[in-house]
Amino acid sequence: MTGAKRKKKSVLWSKMHMPHCEDFKQWCRRRLPILEWATHYNLKENLLPDAVSGIMLAVQQVTQGLAFAVLSSVHPVFGLYGSLFPAIIYAIFGMGRHVATGTFALTSLISANAVERLVPLNSQNLTTQSNTSVLGLSDFEMQRIGVAAAVSFLGGVIQVAMFVLQLGSATFLLTEPVISAMTTGAATHVVTSQVKYLLGMKMPYISGPLGFFYIYAYVFENIKSVRLEALLLSLLSIVVLVLVKELNEQFKRKIKIVLPIDLVLIIAASFTCYCTNMENTYGLEVVGHIPKGIPPPRAPPMNILSAVITEAFGVALVGYVASLALAQGSAKKFKYSVDDNQEFLAHGLSNVIPSFFFCIPSAAAMGRTAVLYSTGAKTQVACLISCIFILIVIYAIGPLLYWLPMCVLASIIVVGLKGMLIQFRDLKKYWNVDKIDWGIWVSTYIFTICFAANVGLLFGVVCTIAIVIGRFPRAKTLSIKNMKEMEFKVKTEMDDETLQQVKIISINNPLVFLNVKKFHTDLMNIIQKENASNQPLDEISKCEQNTLLNSLSNGICNEEATQPCLNQKCSLILDCSGLTFSDYSGVSMLVEVYMDCKNKSVDVSLVHCTASLIKAMKYWGNLDSEKPIFFESVSAAISNIHLNKNLSKLSDHSEI
Repeated sequence: MTGAKRKKKSVLWSKMHMPHCEDFKQWCRRRLPILEWATHYNLKENLLPDAVSGIMLAVQQVTQGLAFAVLSSVHPVFGLYGSLFPAIIYAIFGMGRHVATGTFALTSLISANAVERLVPLNSQNLTTQSNTSVLGLSDFEMQRIGVAAAVSFLGGVIQVAMFVLQLGSATFLLTEPVISAMTTGAATHVVTSQVKYLLGMKMPYISGPLGFFYIYAYVFENIKSVRLEALLLSLLSIVVLVLVKELNEQFKRKIKIVLPIDLVLIIAASFTCYCTNMENTYGLEVVGHIPKGIPPPRAPPMNILSAVITEAFGVALVGYVASLALAQGSAKKFKYSVDDNQEFLAHGLSNVIPSFFFCIPSAAAMGRTAVLYSTGAKTQVACLISCIFILIVIYAIGPLLYWLPMCVLASIIVVGLKGMLIQFRDLKKYWNVDKIDWGIWVSTYIFTICFAANVGLLFGVVCTIAIVIGRFPRAKTLSIKNMKEMEFKVKTEMDDETLQQVKIISINNPLVFLNVKKFHTDLMNIIQKENASNQPLDEISKCEQNTLLNSLSNGICNEEATQPCLNQKCSLILDCSGLTFSDYSGVSMLVEVYMDCKNKSVDVSLVHCTASLIKAMKYWGNLDSEKPIFFESVSAAISNIHLNKNLSKLSDHSEI
């Protein structure tokens, strides 16, 4: 008996500890999303739009790579490397199908702080001017890219550590107003950093608290040193870029391929500068020599990691937040899912591995995602195709960009930030939906421009949590009396046939950014739930003991339809009497629930809504104006459902 028991225990132990082949395959698919979509890739349907998108994306990757490398205070060629390697890594590990990782304005600006602090421009005369064996660049340039690569490496390590700690689940703290305000403030910083190039001025590097204001103070003090030629060329470039991009957006449905105005402007400006010798005649600053090829990999300088830890945390947080917002937006638009924690791993590796190839910190950019949207990209194949064209630029076309004026490059940066800068328009939306969110947006933006993007992000998160903690104690839940009254109305005013088509759900707590995801998930589960047998009406009261949501979003199912709504139209009644307040995220989620249910042929009615909630929902979403969706009571909503059912029956009889 003892031997048999031992044998049984050993078998159980081996089953517990021996990894199964299927488990390993699932793990690989979960951690390497490319294995999931590449095996189902449809060449006939997807290759052509992905190829067109890849070509257009390559144009933007090259221009932004050059521009953001300069923004990061390193040689422009390193921006080309930063547009190549991160895109390949993210295509393997990332889940966003319309996310193009590469150089990014906000992470470049943060990286520039470390570069200018550790290798300032005045140290160029102290270093030896002899060229190194790496691409023939000077020791000064190699020291600068070494600092930027160290920031990228440590920032990526921090992101991978956050993946290991499963901190992706904490991203619900990053509300839309906070992200919008932070990115808008950071974009304002980037525009400010380009003022010296737009005006053709020589200006020392200015950073730190209130550096934003010190830059403009320096500009006004030295306004006489502005080069008129650079200013006119900058204005002309900005006007052309904005005008053509607006026309592309206006007629994108009529034309299959939009005009790559960034590329056209670079070619035209470089050719004009070469023919007129603007560098020597007018003193315009140009990009300069761009070497060919990719150097062999080299580890970032590990001895300076402790000196760049502040910038590394900024790169890790700001880059991830901006990228995740784009990934979630594309997933929502094209109906697929994104794992927040997997994105930590994807972006972490997209920073760690490229740092060995002289790359600056990377992240996803709004402009590149917009290009993938507009050109009809289907998968990450578009990004991989763009990498082929970037390689062609690195090995063949790069040296031809010597004569590109810096003011034109700065103009491309400024116009490329248009998507972030127009987020100022969100202020009206937040004011009409939730004035507290409006206040959070304004305060986060002020902190961002006064200090830095990571400081503004931290302030916004802390401020949001503090406000929610202050508001939750005022939350009220539904009483048992109201529940019984609701059951009575359901029993008396509806027949059994109609009753089986109705789901009545009570929301017992506020809807805010902390619980909107859980609310949506549980609500969709209730709608899709199917039972084999009918549930008697007397058992409805048992639902009083079941919570739909967690303690932060406690909803109670009053009567849940148990028959699957396969061939008949279902109805959903949301009782909002316990919803004492909601923020911007809660209102947008209610509108999203309404639209999702409408697409699934489920009629939604909202009862006991406050006037502010009704106003906010009507302002936020294009709700169905033909049918009333807001009612004063559950009985009124049920009567409306009963009336609509009778009308549909009459119409069916008339057709017969």
